[in-house]
Amino acid sequence: MVEASPLPLSSLERLVASATGTPPPLAFEEIVGGASVRRFFRVKTKGGGSLVAMYVPVQSHEIAKASSVSRGWPFLEVRDLLDAHGVRVPALLGAACDDGLILVEDLGDTLAQHLAANPGDREALYVCAVRELARAQKALSPLPAGSVVLERAFDEELLRWEVEHFREWALDARGVRLSPRDSEIFERAATYLAETIASWPRGFVHRDYQSRNLMVVRRANGELGLAWIDFQDAMLGPRVYDMVALLNDSYQTFSPEFIEARLDEFALHTGLDASERARIGYEFRLVTVQRKLKDAGRFVFIDRKHRNPDFLGFVGPTIEKARQALRDLTSEPVLADLAELLTRL
Repeated sequence: MVEASPLPLSSLERLVASATGTPPPLAFEEIVGGASVRRFFRVKTKGGGSLVAMYVPVQSHEIAKASSVSRGWPFLEVRDLLDAHGVRVPALLGAACDDGLILVEDLGDTLAQHLAANPGDREALYVCAVRELARAQKALSPLPAGSVVLERAFDEELLRWEVEHFREWALDARGVRLSPRDSEIFERAATYLAETIASWPRGFVHRDYQSRNLMVVRRANGELGLAWIDFQDAMLGPRVYDMVALLNDSYQTFSPEFIEARLDEFALHTGLDASERARIGYEFRLVTVQRKLKDAGRFVFIDRKHRNPDFLGFVGPTIEKARQALRDLTSEPVLADLAELLTRL
């Protein structure tokens, strides 16, 4: 693992005492499993409860960028945006941004953790996830002027960079060298994916709407619902992007029938007719290829750069999700060539 930045314990103790009245010394444990520089801790509070402390090293890119333009952290800005538009997000309990600390309510288990113990809840919770995503997309269109979300987008440059990330890390870094002909095939496909996806209309995108970033919560009526976390990178992108993250999640596996049923529901909730529903299927598969190639490269990057091998086991299954999507896109010669290339590699 990459060496973690030391937690500013005295600052955390002051913040928790101010927010909850809990005196030091604190009882806390680190929540492991993340892939970013952010670190999370579950902190016991006075009276037997708990909260979650997020520590973002002040030298991180996220904080440096926000400070340079004299605006709040993206996490705080997007949290307030979502909360104002009816999306369930963690309540903010306290912040000491100069020390890189934020306190939020402890929402318990992620969707992935909940399903590991309660697999029978899967369909109901994914039906909920699709419905809530569609509702949020409507509520956040248009976005308010000045929103940080409007300042970043899945444009052609970013989409192309992400596909090249796959080549750099999932291929080159692992000793898989492309021949001149294979390089040409890959370059044509990367260009096609980036140009095509970038040409579509854009709206609010969470960017990582998947089972480790959705929390299972109990609503006032006793029913299970979902809350969103890890939304600080929200940006503009295609309408299907978060559906791809949800239904082609690298950490979950679904049957084609399950995926198609959820796409039907998404089309229904967003008011699409039959022709647009068919279009959604095409968009979903094309974004799956782009997103899953990027993810596979990212998992290797995390191992090589952050010295965190926890995601390596997902590289193969993630590439296979891209290959499955390509099987339905073979009418495009450039994608048929990419499918054949991935099969050989």
